[in-house]
Amino acid sequence: MAKQLERAVVVGIDGSESSLAATRWAAAEAERRNARLRLVAAVGWTTFRPVGLPALGQEYQRQKIERAAAEHLDAAAAVARKAAPGAQVERDVRGGEPPVVLRDESTRAALVVLGTRGRGGFTGLMLGSVAIAVAAHAECPVVVVRGAPASAGPVVVGVDSSAANDQAVGFAFEEAARRNVPLVAVHAWSQGVLDPFLEPLVDWPAEQAAEEKALQEQLAVWVRKYPGVTATPVVVVDAAARELVARSTNAGLLVVGSRGHGPVGGAVLGSVSQAVLQHATCPVAVVRPEPAT
Repeated sequence: MAKQLERAVVVGIDGSESSLAATRWAAAEAERRNARLRLVAAVGWTTFRPVGLPALGQEYQRQKIERAAAEHLDAAAAVARKAAPGAQVERDVRGGEPPVVLRDESTRAALVVLGTRGRGGFTGLMLGSVAIAVAAHAECPVVVVRGAPASAGPVVVGVDSSAANDQAVGFAFEEAARRNVPLVAVHAWSQGVLDPFLEPLVDWPAEQAAEEKALQEQLAVWVRKYPGVTATPVVVVDAAARELVARSTNAGLLVVGSRGHGPVGGAVLGSVSQAVLQHATCPVAVVRPEPAT
């Protein structure tokens, strides 16, 4: 009996080269997961206004946009089949603003995958608003495909002491096991103290040892669950974003958590997540914690 397909890997398609790069990555990921690859083009019917042309009717405009979106999906499907010939590919044109549509898709997806910039953006500069919005609000992990992943490079995950971060760590271990690559768990901490007069009295080597012990204890449950994954804990005295971006140059995937589901935390991404999404040189996964039940 054939293995049952997992929940779909969803890709946001807009016809840009960035979305085609995301499609290539997502196709390989869907094949690894034995999951459907769902290509989604989101178009806001009521927001389209042709410039310099006479009004030709709302239905004509809608059909024109729909044909263009279907062509973008055809091109993406061809890219997907070339990257992963065995992938089961679905295509869908949905009405609505892209962040809203992809947020809805995330409620039924294993993963949402996006490029860094949409059509009309300046590739390589600031991250697109759609990617930021989806990463901040999606109900499943979101991968933004930046640069080119290092071949057989490790999965790098940023680790902090919050309970919300635990899901990101679990996702990173699962990806490392799926790819059969090592995992590097990075925890960054600061030597700053509130009172500068107390700084000479602090035993910094003991503080470093305590941070290393805490990281090893946090990883222990995942090491037992994934015994085949070689996990390397790394504790540095540095800004977390800077260390993670530096390690992205040799990584296959970089995983970070988000602020979570609180009334404020769920509204925006954390500063580390945003910095990594803007500057990393490999695909970045943003993993939000599951809401409390």
